[in-house]
Amino acid sequence: MRYDFDNIPDRRGTGCYKWDLAPEGVIPMWVADMDFKAAPFILEAVQRRLDHGVFGYTMVMDDYYQAVVDWFGHRRGWKIEKDWIMCIPGVIPAIACTLKAFTKPGDKVAIHAPAYNHFYTSIRNAGCICVENKLLRSGDSFVIDFETMEVQLADPEVKVFLLCNPHNPTGRVWAAEELRRIADICAKTGTMLVSDEIHCEIEMPGHTFTPVAIAAPDVPAVVFNSPSKNFNIAGLQIANIICPDPAWRKKIDRAINDNEVCDLNPFGVEALKAAYTPEGEEWLRQMNEYVYENFKLLRDTVSRELGWTVCDLQGTYLAWMDCSAAPLDTVAVQKSLTEVEKVWINNGEMYGDRQYMRINLATSHELFAEALDRMVRGLKRICGKA
Repeated sequence: MRYDFDNIPDRRGTGCYKWDLAPEGVIPMWVADMDFKAAPFILEAVQRRLDHGVFGYTMVMDDYYQAVVDWFGHRRGWKIEKDWIMCIPGVIPAIACTLKAFTKPGDKVAIHAPAYNHFYTSIRNAGCICVENKLLRSGDSFVIDFETMEVQLADPEVKVFLLCNPHNPTGRVWAAEELRRIADICAKTGTMLVSDEIHCEIEMPGHTFTPVAIAAPDVPAVVFNSPSKNFNIAGLQIANIICPDPAWRKKIDRAINDNEVCDLNPFGVEALKAAYTPEGEEWLRQMNEYVYENFKLLRDTVSRELGWTVCDLQGTYLAWMDCSAAPLDTVAVQKSLTEVEKVWINNGEMYGDRQYMRINLATSHELFAEALDRMVRGLKRICGKA
């Protein structure tokens, strides 16, 4: 079946965070939210649940766990046991609960930087101190500074390393060898390894996601995943914590209950089961191909018209554009583009690097082309090239 990504619905006036926060006339290319409708088979599953007509407190049945086990076993060769799976409404609550379970205020949590903005807020909300292991620019991509990372994690006050795999916002899909080395450093220094793998199914051509549990099966880790980003169903609030260690699971479960994030949305449960099927695999394949066309247009246009670099996109639907040649700080660039050209892309400050801007690629080709035209026109104006 050929899925339609060209015809996107009008999302304004629906309480949509992405569109209804944008001023009238502004094309929003910021928050990590696709404009594509959920896949037909997901809509059908949600409709069946809706038709039942009763939406009481929801428990997860065996078929849900089996869907998760089968999906990752088939897709990644990762043999997950049912008992390892802990359900939670989202990955951000999962991060927050895990940090609160294994740290105390004043402890340190290490991350790769730049980083997803909620890494910073979750660490701060747990009362912890953030330690940034700065990624190193290499050509049009990034690599890990392993030498510095080992020194940083040797600090006994660093209790957790919070990994983002694939990496948001740089778009890196970490290779198995890189993940192995991260795990080895964590094992050597006694640092708990926690991996946010929410973007795990968004792979660009030539790149394949590897779960940290496959790259380093002998190193204990806590992994977060969800169909939310991959299938554009974040509003249905469903995610999983995968944790093989029973003692760790007990502590996480306590934190989940202490923070009252244990109740699930019944539509999210049904959506995950529908997504984790062969139909879901085909939808993902087509969606990834579609998004990559937008990326190529962005990369080539920015290079040709501005001489700037858009970093290599290996995973996620979020492009990372180098704006170091701009005469303005990217915070000012964002403001100017939004006000004048009516296109909203994120400055890099919220991710820890003001040299870059992040651009959401997950919309129709037609709308993306219009947004790109506005963006380039605005950047030329800002740079005095108009």
